[in-house]
Amino acid sequence: MLIIAGLGNPGSKYAGNRHNIGFMAADAIHRRHGFSPWSKKFKAEISEGELGGEKVLLIKPQTYMNLSGEAVGEAIRFYKLQPSDLVAIYDELDLPPGKARLKIGGGNGGHNGIRSLDAHCGKDYRRLRLGIGHPGVKELVQHHVLGDFARADQAWLQPLLETLADNADMLVRREDSQFMNKLALAVGGKAEAEAEADKPKPEKKPAAQSHIHQARHPQPKLPATGPMAEMLKKMFGNKGE
Repeated sequence: MLIIAGLGNPGSKYAGNRHNIGFMAADAIHRRHGFSPWSKKFKAEISEGELGGEKVLLIKPQTYMNLSGEAVGEAIRFYKLQPSDLVAIYDELDLPPGKARLKIGGGNGGHNGIRSLDAHCGKDYRRLRLGIGHPGVKELVQHHVLGDFARADQAWLQPLLETLADNADMLVRREDSQFMNKLALAVGGKAEAEAEADKPKPEKKPAAQSHIHQARHPQPKLPATGPMAEMLKKMFGNKGE
């Protein structure tokens, strides 16, 4: 059995927030694969279904993000599962919008929902991070995370969620690399890579010379004869003497 936990905050107030992309992913899987109606258990909304021939429990903790581990931990203990039987889906500030990363274990990256999961479930579970981008300055992070996705975000958000749901059975079969390729293609990852490769490389300009390098170059020769030479000799003397 596999548990797929989408992280977010409960209630209509938060439904469209960037922080709730984990809930959105769980809902997309639920719609696509005909899971059972959502019900309440383990301080969460849960739904049972099947992916790739294996039983799967979708879970959306209702404890608010910072206590997500309480709900997911209860479910893991109830079904006598291991951290390896868990996939957590959540938002990632440090990834550009639409980009995704999947790995086992690691740090929490300052994400309080993951910090809670680590404390209640152990750390060796798969983490599917979905990029929401960073606002650029620390002071705007909370507003950005708890703000709704903009209309322009739908251009990548819907294809990402739909592709995630369509290929969720790959998570069950642990075909992680193939799954990530599907997500990248959904948001134009391949096209972006090709476009980058097609760009002409800028010509290298000669490196600017440092003042040290310039100082090592031979200086122009001073005049040996004439009025200027005589004046310099009077000022500095003749080094040959």
